[in-house]
Amino acid sequence: MTLTHHTETRRPLACIILAAGKGTRMKSDLPKVLHKVAGRSMVAHVVAAASLLAPEKIIAVIGPGMESVAAEVAPHATVVQENQRGTGDAVMAARALLEGFDGDVLVAYGDTPLVTAKTLGAMVQARREASDPAVVVLGMRPAVAGAYGRLILGAEGGLDAIVEYLDATEEQRAVTLCNAGLMAFDGARLFGLLDSIGSDNAKGEYYLTDAVAVARAAGHACRVVEAPADEVVGVNSRAELAEVELIMQRRLRAAAMAAGATLADPETVYFSHDTRLGRDVLVGQNVVFGLGVDVADRVEIKPFCHLEEVIVSPGAIIGPFARLRPGAEIGPDAHIGNFVEIKNARVHEGAKVNHLTYIGDATVGSKANIGAGTITCNYDGFFKSHTEIGAGAFIGSNSSLVAPVTIGDGAIIGAGSVVTRDVPAASLAVARGRQSIYEGWASSFRTRRAAEKAAKGKK
Repeated sequence: MTLTHHTETRRPLACIILAAGKGTRMKSDLPKVLHKVAGRSMVAHVVAAASLLAPEKIIAVIGPGMESVAAEVAPHATVVQENQRGTGDAVMAARALLEGFDGDVLVAYGDTPLVTAKTLGAMVQARREASDPAVVVLGMRPAVAGAYGRLILGAEGGLDAIVEYLDATEEQRAVTLCNAGLMAFDGARLFGLLDSIGSDNAKGEYYLTDAVAVARAAGHACRVVEAPADEVVGVNSRAELAEVELIMQRRLRAAAMAAGATLADPETVYFSHDTRLGRDVLVGQNVVFGLGVDVADRVEIKPFCHLEEVIVSPGAIIGPFARLRPGAEIGPDAHIGNFVEIKNARVHEGAKVNHLTYIGDATVGSKANIGAGTITCNYDGFFKSHTEIGAGAFIGSNSSLVAPVTIGDGAIIGAGSVVTRDVPAASLAVARGRQSIYEGWASSFRTRRAAEKAAKGKK
């Protein structure tokens, strides 16, 4: 989905994402913006939201040595903020890439992964209103305003000033509308405003927020767009990352239920950003969806399952305690039961793999039945090989199918067999040692061992 703007002639749009912060409070070797929320890096969340506005350019501003961040945002452009002298300086680092750009410029942050395309679009739309504001600032009303900068509005509702908490009067501190940091600019005026920003402050830095004061002094209008406070939460520590993950999970759970899925205990179900659930899907407690899971209609996923890079077809039943690994494809009305692991395998329509079984690098034909304790022995220490199980085949419990091997349609494998050769269709294969019975052996064994134990105890 791409968001469009209601203008007669669509103005060009560029988005600058500030991602140069080292994130020292994260105490990590990984750049802060690469830490993941719902399986996707924070900066990638912001890129995805901005991309829905169909901008002509997305530019990430990174710090020296952040090649991994550049790779994450590719194919979008990156520029390096060499000296890192504040947010205003960070935007200035993108100047060369916006030379002659005649449009609007949206400035977002790589550590605010919860911001939505709807909010970004509202900022751009406000920038294009008839009042022609030079700057649009995103505002919020957090439950506790604390030390946030306050947004001071004029009599007609325009933005007059951003006042930092330490500089605010008691009256200004009582204002509940706070600065969320994101901004939208008229690109034609952006760098002129930034050129006029000074660094006469405690840190000697160039603050992007000072652009509002410069714009107002020049007689330009400024505007505010409000967003929910939990949409603009920034991440500076592991604890804040966990808080953002919680908010994202609640958002994803709500979306899944609104689309027609039932979550038996929503707070225990964990999604990835790309999880897709169909209508009338029932998800039990403590289910985890890794990346790349696509679940069709009327599927039941019982408690304590883990799925990753999996396709599940309509009517299938999964779990409890099942693990579906990358490359698993579960056909319509198939059953994957408790303590079953499926990896890189197709389980066709109506097949049953119900108990304590590993199926890897395999095909299970329609309506085949795989007995408890069965494994496909797919790896010889050097290569992985394929196991083909035909339609309607019956694999007895505790069988080992040593790949590469084919079990024909309708074949039966006797319980406890180790199958190393192909089995023709409709055949019975039994591959185990002959059973021997020695009557009375157990009694004599117990008598002898008991006597030996008693003799040792007398010493």
